[in-house]
Amino acid sequence: MNSADITTVKSILSQPQKIAIIPHRNPDGDAMGSCLALYGFLKAKGHTVQVVAPNDYPKFLKWMPWNNTVINFERENPKAKEIINEATLIFTLDFNDLSRVGQMEFSLQEATADFIMIDHHQQPSDYAKVTYSDVTMSSTCEMVYNFIDFLEETNIIDADIATNLYTGILTDTGSFKYRSTSSKTHRVVAELIDKGANNMEIHQNVFDTNSPSRLHLLGVALSNMVILPEYKTAYITLSQDELDQYDFKKGDTEGFVNYGLTLEGIIFALIFIENREEGIIKISLRSVGDFSVNEFAREHFNGGGHTNAAGGRSEASMKDTISKFNEILKTYKSKLNP
Repeated sequence: MNSADITTVKSILSQPQKIAIIPHRNPDGDAMGSCLALYGFLKAKGHTVQVVAPNDYPKFLKWMPWNNTVINFERENPKAKEIINEATLIFTLDFNDLSRVGQMEFSLQEATADFIMIDHHQQPSDYAKVTYSDVTMSSTCEMVYNFIDFLEETNIIDADIATNLYTGILTDTGSFKYRSTSSKTHRVVAELIDKGANNMEIHQNVFDTNSPSRLHLLGVALSNMVILPEYKTAYITLSQDELDQYDFKKGDTEGFVNYGLTLEGIIFALIFIENREEGIIKISLRSVGDFSVNEFAREHFNGGGHTNAAGGRSEASMKDTISKFNEILKTYKSKLNP
């Protein structure tokens, strides 16, 4: 954020505001962590604040401080719309285009409030009064910490705010292993631990609450993995029938795509997951090094994200989607074998 943006934000927050905080659809740990942390910070400053999530999110995030205050737009539609309509200020966190909120998009487009965007994805849209966008950041949670620091109010960060920020940084950095994890990220994390974030407890809450059915589903995913060494690529498929067989719950496939990158020599990994209700194949893409899955997803699968982590979708069948992917992959052989 530049000095003009910081001055603008300080001026806005100097008066009591009705604030709505919005994550992207299918929010992950970084989205919910940043929203709930900002909720705690703004409440402490005396504002009226509400987090409105476009839809539900995984059970392994529902232990987080202030989770029970979140309004689900799909389940509590009239109340959610009322909050957005009455808001004087709307924060959008961990996304940079209103199309990322699904059914909530129209409500946000019609809102009269000023917007503040905090996000680390590429190619932000121009809808906010203040845009804090930095693609080099490890996570939106790290950016929310910086945002509070820009306002010179890190003294407000308590154990609950710190816990939510730590959770988002932990999950969006792959437990601090991704390239975007900087020395500054570790300094921020150290500050959060000093302020009360219990790193061991957070890790257990996020990663050590598996159900037997989720582990069985992981076994199916790994047995479905296709390895293409000539393209340094591995991909996984999961059909709706397979999801149903193992009692799939939202978030159960979180992290499955990363198993491909644990294979020696693999730099490009994907998972294709059928969603019969929405009529799509949801695609998660990961890479290491300079191969941009953001560009790949934008070019071929109506998606985008970061250089090494992106998402996409296909409205074709699983068979046709995989066939298309294999044909496209042939044109990337030189990029995958520099």
